[in-house]
Amino acid sequence: MGELRPAEVRVPVQGIARYEDLIGADDYARRLEAVSGAVARLSGRVVWHVSSTARGGGVAEMMGPLIGCARGAGADARWLVIAGTPDFFRVTKRLHNLLHGWPGDGGALGEAERRAYEEVLAANATELQALVRRGDLVVLHDPQTAGLVPAMRRSGATVVWRCHIGRDDPDDSALARRGWSFLERYVREADATVFSRREFIPACCDSGRARVIRPAIDPFSPKNQEMSDETVRAILVHAGLLEGPGNHGSRGFLRDDGSPGRVDRGADVVRMGRAPRWDTPVVVQVSRWDHLKDPVGVLQGFARLTPSQLSEAHLVLAGPTVRGVADDPDGPAVFAEVTTAWRSLPHERRRRVQIAALPMADPSENAAIVNALQRHAAVVVQKSLAEGFGLTVTEAMWKGRPVVASAVGGIGDQIEDGRDGILLSDPRDLDAYAGALRRVLGDPGLARRLGEAARERARREFLGIRQLADYAGLVEELVRAR
Repeated sequence: MGELRPAEVRVPVQGIARYEDLIGADDYARRLEAVSGAVARLSGRVVWHVSSTARGGGVAEMMGPLIGCARGAGADARWLVIAGTPDFFRVTKRLHNLLHGWPGDGGALGEAERRAYEEVLAANATELQALVRRGDLVVLHDPQTAGLVPAMRRSGATVVWRCHIGRDDPDDSALARRGWSFLERYVREADATVFSRREFIPACCDSGRARVIRPAIDPFSPKNQEMSDETVRAILVHAGLLEGPGNHGSRGFLRDDGSPGRVDRGADVVRMGRAPRWDTPVVVQVSRWDHLKDPVGVLQGFARLTPSQLSEAHLVLAGPTVRGVADDPDGPAVFAEVTTAWRSLPHERRRRVQIAALPMADPSENAAIVNALQRHAAVVVQKSLAEGFGLTVTEAMWKGRPVVASAVGGIGDQIEDGRDGILLSDPRDLDAYAGALRRVLGDPGLARRLGEAARERARREFLGIRQLADYAGLVEELVRAR
């Protein structure tokens, strides 16, 4: 295990002054004051964020902007990604599912699994302890890193464990209690724990040390930056997701550091016949290939629309290449289940569905493809069975798209039903899901009103500077306490 070492992810500095035009001078001044105060208290200290992957999933996407803006504000913030083994990631995926109240593979969490978990983290901790100094702040993200809390405390650091996942009423679920029972011995030693919503906090973390910080998006990233219709079309045609000439327009975008990028790779697409045309309404869900995102249900519910109700609409189910996310071993099996379900559809339904595995070799390129796909969507769907916080929901809201999403977990904090999106009270009710799609696809005025309200709410509540200010408040508390 000694060869397992965390790797540092280089994050470019990002200025925060560009937020002023988006949120207004008063809100910007208030949040800048909070951030500046925390930076002053951190003088001489390093803020270490530690996660399990640098690509794929919402946590990895939030880390770069959060750390880049902190650096732009004057903090010495850095990002490390732990190394793991297949056995380790099988255990952590099991924990991920259990904390959502989902049985997953039904596997054990006994002494063998604890040994696999602790041995990997012990090897990573050796390298971390050579870097972390007394007084530093270490923010550990999700179950994959929870076992590092004791070692980081022994280094003299202030330690925060940040949990991005969970379910409402975790202590009422036998499955969730099983996951928390495994993690409790580690997380109870943290100086503070952070959750995406109050309802996710289990009893073992609810002793005055828990805080709530809602996630946010970076509006300037390749995933969310403004794109012209010409660029959207060129990217989607090149990626193989729309029909058209391959040389139509520029495929360019800006990377996080402001340098130019271009979409050069295409998606691996499962479909019948040709891609949809530019003027074809497209329903889109973008997510990992994960049972909790219910891609099979998204497909089957869409197929319940009759040809006359579809208005020629197509569905695009998009996610990363199945080997592109190191800490998600379930991806290939879920992708196979989706393609099997697609093959079982009647011919007329099957030709209206595309399953797209998006390239992951260049994360910024992947993000630009997702950006174009969401901007082109007539409706963006997130029909999750459980969700800590739906970043894809906020991404679509920021782009002014109407969203149909499950009223589970943090999504209920993002959308007010009927005002800035449509919520599904039961994500397993495929008829209700199909009805919501029919309602939005059939009423352009409703779609426009939902999209406009969604963008305004995202602007007010879910942009990165708000999240950075929330972390700054936590830093102020912790530094004073130490």
